[in-house]
Amino acid sequence: MFRSISLAVAVTVSASALVAEEFRWAETTDPQTMDPHAVNSAAVLGFLNNVYEGLVRRGKDMTIEPALATRWEPIGDGEGWRFTLREGVTFHDGSAFTAEDVLFSYERASSEAADTRSWFAPVSEVKVVDDYTIDIMTSAPNPIFPDSIANWMMMDSGWAEASSAERPDKDNGNFATLNANGTGAFQLTTREPGLRTVLEPFDGWWDEAEHNITRAELTPIQNPATAVAALLSGDVDFINPVPIQDTARLAANDQVKVIQGIEARVIMLGFPHEAEALKYSGETTNTNPFADVRVRQAVAHAINVPAILQTIMRGNAEEVSQLVSPAMRGFSGDLAARPAFDPDKARALLAEAGYPDGFSFGLKCPNDRYLNDEAVCQAVTGMLAQVGVRATLDAMPVQNYWPELRADNYDMYLLGWSPGTFDAEHPVRFLASTPNEEKKLGSWNFGGFSNARVDELLPMIQSEIDDSKRQMMLDETAKILQDEVAYVPLYVQPLVWGTQANIELTQRPDNFFILRWVTVN
Repeated sequence: MFRSISLAVAVTVSASALVAEEFRWAETTDPQTMDPHAVNSAAVLGFLNNVYEGLVRRGKDMTIEPALATRWEPIGDGEGWRFTLREGVTFHDGSAFTAEDVLFSYERASSEAADTRSWFAPVSEVKVVDDYTIDIMTSAPNPIFPDSIANWMMMDSGWAEASSAERPDKDNGNFATLNANGTGAFQLTTREPGLRTVLEPFDGWWDEAEHNITRAELTPIQNPATAVAALLSGDVDFINPVPIQDTARLAANDQVKVIQGIEARVIMLGFPHEAEALKYSGETTNTNPFADVRVRQAVAHAINVPAILQTIMRGNAEEVSQLVSPAMRGFSGDLAARPAFDPDKARALLAEAGYPDGFSFGLKCPNDRYLNDEAVCQAVTGMLAQVGVRATLDAMPVQNYWPELRADNYDMYLLGWSPGTFDAEHPVRFLASTPNEEKKLGSWNFGGFSNARVDELLPMIQSEIDDSKRQMMLDETAKILQDEVAYVPLYVQPLVWGTQANIELTQRPDNFFILRWVTVN
């Protein structure tokens, strides 16, 4: 059975100094880019955490710890934060890391071209004090700011400028798309998108290495059966994820290990809130039924989440009612119950909204991003059809999926969200705030959900230092999102990794695979 555990505890196997080895691993999703500011997705950020570093980082237990900054402290009465930088750090090309690189990385990561722009919504100014001191000013007190920038990675200003990569370009790409120059434990030596990506240890890394890897190669394998076969044959040392249906079989094999945990990721359905009409409907060409909250409520009641978890996830997940799991800071305990599976109520709501015979629409879904994502979408399609809401499913690789969502080419979509801060404020900022380029808000709010009270509450949540007052505001926000059915949260995704029996590693609940904690025995 699936058991809830504290996300403050990582699944760890201790490492020891051994003979250096090569390491090969396979994942279903190839990182879309090597640019740390171009695409804000776990596949990209998780991989690049091996190459680039931030001012702070998360440890094995997900706590914030020093990285390129050795300490940080608030400025005045909440005006901002002062970071003292680590001296003697060099990028992979040998150039020195200084405060100028932090300023450049802020300007780059917060630019209109950056997918990480929303991270810096609270920032009013960044000021270089000296080579190893930088002040990040905020428009209001922001007690969680250091936690919010664990995945903000520093780039060498000189390298980026010399390579004409001063700004990210996620659509057309630039030099930083295929090349990298970080300060991390590993450096990029080969990048062949869709085929292989090779990393080698950086001898000049400032920290102490805990691994014994001489070379690490990532190969994307989209077919789950192929990945399992590669693990069993010894062609790869690690696969992520292990198909749920193969978990028991692999666990019984003493040549491999299955490592299971709980991810911080909530899987949900999203709607085209601001669309005037559906794009993929045969009979409702001039209307958008999903703009009516009763239709969205009907969708929530039509989906049998326990059945999905039992049949598709084999009991390895838990249903969820909010945009964060119960393990996240700020989860609203009084709102833990999700809508009951009630097809009759769903049909009544549809009739009340003016769709007694239902309607047809297009459901977009990735087929290589989340665990059993296409199978879950197929199940959702069948359940919705039972109440007259007839979906045409279009499943595709994630590299094609994000551009489709950003181009509004959907009527409903599947999304997974893992809060980088492990705090309920995070999805409010990215998924539920009215999209606003100038304020850097709502960058993943594809459907354009908008609620004036949510927009009013967010800056207060970000600046409130009294936990009880802050929780009251988060509770109010969660209730609005539930009442409005801004999204239909489904379940918290499990983590299931497979390794050779001689591999020791750390599994974190953000599903980031950190090579510097890997030992090959």
